[in-house]
Amino acid sequence: MACLERASPALKEVLLKLHRAEIPREIDHHIYEFGSVKYHIQASASDPYHVYLSVSTPLLSQGTVAVDSLPHSTLETVKRFYSDIVEVIEPQRGGYQLTLRLNFDKLPHGKECIKVISNISSVQALILSSQLKEMLWNLGSQEISQGTYKPIKLVYHPREPFFVIRLPQKITAVFPMRFRDSTDVIIATAFFQELMDAGCSEACAKAPPCTWSPIPPPELRGEPFEDLSTNGGFVSFDIFSQHVEGTKLDKTVWSLLNFSAYVKYHVKCTRGFIQRRMRKRLENLSEVLQISRTGENELNTEVQGYRCMRKLIGLSKPKNFRRKCGTFTKKFKRIHSPIKIHGFDRFRQRWLKIPKCHSFRRNKLD
Repeated sequence: MACLERASPALKEVLLKLHRAEIPREIDHHIYEFGSVKYHIQASASDPYHVYLSVSTPLLSQGTVAVDSLPHSTLETVKRFYSDIVEVIEPQRGGYQLTLRLNFDKLPHGKECIKVISNISSVQALILSSQLKEMLWNLGSQEISQGTYKPIKLVYHPREPFFVIRLPQKITAVFPMRFRDSTDVIIATAFFQELMDAGCSEACAKAPPCTWSPIPPPELRGEPFEDLSTNGGFVSFDIFSQHVEGTKLDKTVWSLLNFSAYVKYHVKCTRGFIQRRMRKRLENLSEVLQISRTGENELNTEVQGYRCMRKLIGLSKPKNFRRKCGTFTKKFKRIHSPIKIHGFDRFRQRWLKIPKCHSFRRNKLD
């Protein structure tokens, strides 16, 4: 969620460390953040009260006209916002749109110091907000077509343009939503429907009304086809006068600029949550299967042992005796005497031959 905060957490941490350092030190630090935002911080031990901060950020452009440098009105807004503590250096450092010199000797003490450094860390949000506010005010001077104002195409990220239409009583912001994966489309569609349902509740009665449609709204008729070809539909917000009063203006502008980033963040978190739940469910099922297999193996072992005991017990004593004698006889026949006696075979056949008992068998049969 760091990319959705107005103040950069990394920039704020570095500036606080420089301000609280007891011994001045040299620093030449680069910070890269989401959305191609880059900061360059330089400080010298010989001049500890001055820190140079250079900022590079994608600028908000209108239509296909790319903007590389800050407009004069944005520079004036930055000067008015920071007053004596921050000084704008012209020309800026190479590769950056803005270079500031921070006067640490003019910073207040205590909690006010942290507040001022937080405001300095939100310089990128100040630049974009001032650009969008100026474009919204300039919408009033455009030509009226069929009772409504023509939509203006605003580009913050090259692949995520959105449209702003100024009507007599409100300003409508339309976001074409595009996703690379079909799973992301399903999650985002469910999120948009829940957002519409939440907007109809009493708790969100003061929030700008939100609508989602899979087809382009009527206000975008006549726009190029490539701008209206989406797979996630169109999300529209109606902004009325009560949403831009006082300090609400900055919050509303910043929310519009980061709506696409918030949707991508929500989809990514939801997808990660679903995957974690699926892995946890798979682990639980694997444990159940493993326990069931272990129980079956133990049962099979017990059954096999029981059957072996039944077989051993089932054998009668005479059968068991004859079986052992047969085994002993087979082993005895395999034995060959290493000493051979000549003539012993004829002697055994003649004198050691067991006579057959025919009379005994005949008497038994009779």
